[in-house]
Amino acid sequence: MNRYAMGRNALFLATAFLLASCAMTQPTSTVSLGGKMTGANEVPAVVTDGTGTAEVTLNKDTNLLKWKITYSGLTGPARAAHFHGPAETGTNAAVILGFKGSVESPIEGEATVTPAQAADILAGKWYANVHTAKNTGGEIRAQVVPAM
Repeated sequence: MNRYAMGRNALFLATAFLLASCAMTQPTSTVSLGGKMTGANEVPAVVTDGTGTAEVTLNKDTNLLKWKITYSGLTGPARAAHFHGPAETGTNAAVILGFKGSVESPIEGEATVTPAQAADILAGKWYANVHTAKNTGGEIRAQVVPAM
């Protein structure tokens, strides 16, 4: 390898390292949240083989909320699914954001929330649940909390 090629490779590696270092040290405005969906999390608790996960991100600058809800093992087809809030773990609240379109797993979507709703989400005061004909109040639920 000649000196020109070695210098070009060294410059490329130094630039890549610098860009990676900057990306790692800059704060991100997107927060990852989520939770495990189970019948035990419902209020009152539900006996079911159904389980799932709620994967949620919130952009703190734009209040854009994105979600992916996956589940399996329910007692029947999902009839509805949505976010409820504000509510602490172990308490119920009204539907605050319904999922548009199909509620078959996986459920994916996004919406812009208000600043007050964003604050509640970041405080762990929203939950996601999935309803079936057998469990009209909700079969599985996950409190949406910041990921560790």
